[in-house]
Amino acid sequence: MNDLRQLRHFVALAEHQHFARAAAAVHLSQPALSRSIQALESQLGCTLVDRHNRGVTLTAHGRLVLEHARRLLAGSLALSNAVNQLGNLQAGELRLGAGPYPAARLVPQALGQLLQRYPRVQVKLNIANWLELRDALLESTIELFVADIRELQGDAQLHIEPLQVHHGVLFCRPAHPLLQRRELSLGDLLDFPLAGTQLPHAVERSLSAASGRLQPLSVECDNFLVLKRLVAGSDVLSMAPWDVIAEEVRSGQLCLLPMQAEGLHQHSAYGLVSRAGHSLSPAAQAMVEAIRRVDEQTPHSETVRG
Repeated sequence: MNDLRQLRHFVALAEHQHFARAAAAVHLSQPALSRSIQALESQLGCTLVDRHNRGVTLTAHGRLVLEHARRLLAGSLALSNAVNQLGNLQAGELRLGAGPYPAARLVPQALGQLLQRYPRVQVKLNIANWLELRDALLESTIELFVADIRELQGDAQLHIEPLQVHHGVLFCRPAHPLLQRRELSLGDLLDFPLAGTQLPHAVERSLSAASGRLQPLSVECDNFLVLKRLVAGSDVLSMAPWDVIAEEVRSGQLCLLPMQAEGLHQHSAYGLVSRAGHSLSPAAQAMVEAIRRVDEQTPHSETVRG
């Protein structure tokens, strides 16, 4: 059985690609790190790194072992967290992921409730698109995520819980020239750049068909705060679920465009995603409950916009 310490040493060496830097990272002398790697190679019966003057490079065996080592170390951390949290949510760590839109409102509101109740829980939040979050979940880097689930449905490795649907809206800055027009056509919108987060394929096809553009987005960015500031300071247009811009629209920082063109109004498809057949840690379960509460308390977009 390989010592987890040896695996940590090997991961550090793979990441730094240099014995001296890796040794410093894991607080060992260089000879001690070298002995640890040699012992691991001896146990596995293969060479993990090619050594040369400038450092090291991974062999094919090394790349394979690195993939499994990271999973084993993440699993070890998850086990430690679960044991620490059992019956005592004052300790432990929550490793959570969020897509750009849930990260703009739903997740921070739920996370605030969680930390209000359990202030000593340590949280690591990974904001990315649904594909990157799926990979992180299956690699045990995160335990749970909230994101667009359209392209994840039917994946046997995932447990998915759909959340409330919010209608999509087009928005712009308050002084945008389009707001001076009584009626808007699709052609009017196409005169201006459109910005948004990475699109699910079905949404991208719909927007492409509506706009006549192979690439419907002029700007693609998975940081929604950046998108809102871009729109607020320029003539760029954007679209998003109503719930993530409702506050800015009410305060007058952003304005909605009354455009009903087919394909341009999309809806949200948020969902809670975890590993199928895997139990959640107490912290992750508490976060699920907080997300459900916030989701249930959020007014439906039609009611808000009424």
